Amino acid sequence: MKRMRIAILAIVMIASVMLISACGSRSGSGSGGTITIGSKNFTENIILAHMMAELIEAKTDLKVERKVNLGGSNVAWKALQSNNIQLYPDYTGTIVANYYQEETGTSQETLEKTRELLKQDNLVFLEPYGFNNTYTLAVKQETVEKYGLKTFSDLAKVAGELVLGCEFEFLDRPDGYPGLQEVYGMNFKDAIGMDHGIMYRSLAEGKVDVIDAFSTDGQIVVYNLVILEDDQSFFPPYDAGPLVRGDVLEKYPELEGVLNMLGGVISEADMQALNAKVDEEGLKAEDVAREFLVEKGLI
Repeated sequence: MKRMRIAILAIVMIASVMLISACGSRSGSGSGGTITIGSKNFTENIILAHMMAELIEAKTDLKVERKVNLGGSNVAWKALQSNNIQLYPDYTGTIVANYYQEETGTSQETLEKTRELLKQDNLVFLEPYGFNNTYTLAVKQETVEKYGLKTFSDLAKVAGELVLGCEFEFLDRPDGYPGLQEVYGMNFKDAIGMDHGIMYRSLAEGKVDVIDAFSTDGQIVVYNLVILEDDQSFFPPYDAGPLVRGDVLEKYPELEGVLNMLGGVISEADMQALNAKVDEEGLKAEDVAREFLVEKGLI
């Protein structure tokens, strides 16, 4: 009888240990380590960072610290290089033209060049999300009618009468205003740097006449703006995807497969709608990100 009690007690203890172990290894419990995801300072990038975090927490044992809204591209890039963050969403054209100041090409050529350039810094650009968030220039319908605008070349002819409102970094980026000046001879009467979220309101209120916009911005539709044609194909492709430190992928190899679940999943129309939910409907970026992943059956 005594031996039977001991045997039963041993079984119960083993079962308890297995139960605790199973609970401890549940996806998202954080028992496997901690990584930090960052983002730039605009809605789309923040949403994408939350998507990455939600997926990692749902599909791995890693705990995720979120440092969103860090600042512009160069701020996020330096944070990655210094290991203050280990991954964040970025864009092929930004990496090639802005960080490495190299020439871009087609979407596929720019992706390949992105990956080749990143090797020197032991960084990895995983599968693109599926949309190209290229820069563009947007104006109000009345400006189009007043000046007969269709293309960037048309705009360049009257730029001296107009004020440009743009992100601060656009003023200095080679794939920003300096490049437009060089390629199109586009010299505005004034160029004012401002946060991305303020640009659309400034345009609507007549404080500026032209803004730099992203093709996936939800406000383009809300404000009924006109996108001008980049007739000399100045802006490179900006295919979005996860940018990750190579040493982190070596330490946590499961990350690659998890993050690649987002590959080809997000269309330009999807991203524009997601941006609008945050910018116009006032929903939280993390809620919008999670809802999208659930709708797609990813979590």
